[in-house]
Amino acid sequence: MKIAVIGGTGHIGTYLVPRLVQEGHEVVSLSRARRKPYRDPGIWRFVSRVECDRDSEEAAGSFGRRISALAADVVIDLICFTKQSAEHLVSHLEDRVGHYISCGTIWVHGHSEVVPVTEAMPRRPFGEYGVRKAEMEAWLLAKSRTSGFPATVLHPGHIVGAGWIPLNPAGNFNVEVFRTLAEGRPLNLPNLGMETVHHVHADDVAQAFCRALEHPGAAVGESFHVVSPAAVTLRGYAERMARWFGHEAALAYLPWETWKKTVSASDADATWDHIAHSPSCSIEKARRLIGYEPRYGSLEAVYESVEWLAERGWEVVE
Repeated sequence: MKIAVIGGTGHIGTYLVPRLVQEGHEVVSLSRARRKPYRDPGIWRFVSRVECDRDSEEAAGSFGRRISALAADVVIDLICFTKQSAEHLVSHLEDRVGHYISCGTIWVHGHSEVVPVTEAMPRRPFGEYGVRKAEMEAWLLAKSRTSGFPATVLHPGHIVGAGWIPLNPAGNFNVEVFRTLAEGRPLNLPNLGMETVHHVHADDVAQAFCRALEHPGAAVGESFHVVSPAAVTLRGYAERMARWFGHEAALAYLPWETWKKTVSASDADATWDHIAHSPSCSIEKARRLIGYEPRYGSLEAVYESVEWLAERGWEVVE
């Protein structure tokens, strides 16, 4: 099949595109910048790469026409963030594409009432990102069920893997948290450290996109969680990371209003966003309908990312 991957050189695409090539597909990768992929660089010589700026082309009304003109059998959209973007693109793909697979987020659920959360539970998103992704998902699935447009939405968790900084046990992206645990220094966590985070390795996300491609009859008109088999608490995450570094964690717990004063405003904002959501999502639907089976647990996926970071002196240069 000919597959167009929008956002093909990003975190998911850098694992997904090589998988698609290895499975024998003709792949066109579209991205804003000709960024060097951070894995399998040799296989990218078999990929057609197209530079385009989605925002400017959508504003000009030309983006959908560009994607349609590729005459792809499947379009995988990794960077659609609003219902309006989906509407624009789908208007040019109707009756011209066999499957459209869009990347959502587990943030569509907002606060959880019962965990693990299933895809069938009501959406109560908060925050601009979750709200917009939920609107996009609702429109795409309604479009699929009412007019037959072949749409699927996959909802990844906190994506990790060699190549970028993973969400840390304090619920933000400050590398110093990992260094603190590595060196056996005391680490403060907010509240009692019992909020949850739900990681997924980027290669498992790529696997899920491939499984949806393989099972269109089960995937079209549906959304699926794409996460590891189980979420972790901040406390459990910190303790396991410390043991991975060779010692027990020295943890202290501070009330939120006190804790947030010990970190930067940006770190506090990131932590609040994650602990307010405290995601814990089920993958049983994806297992049952499309055969998704993650290779990595949450911590195994993080270990790979942290090892990559440590090898680079805890610094990432984009």
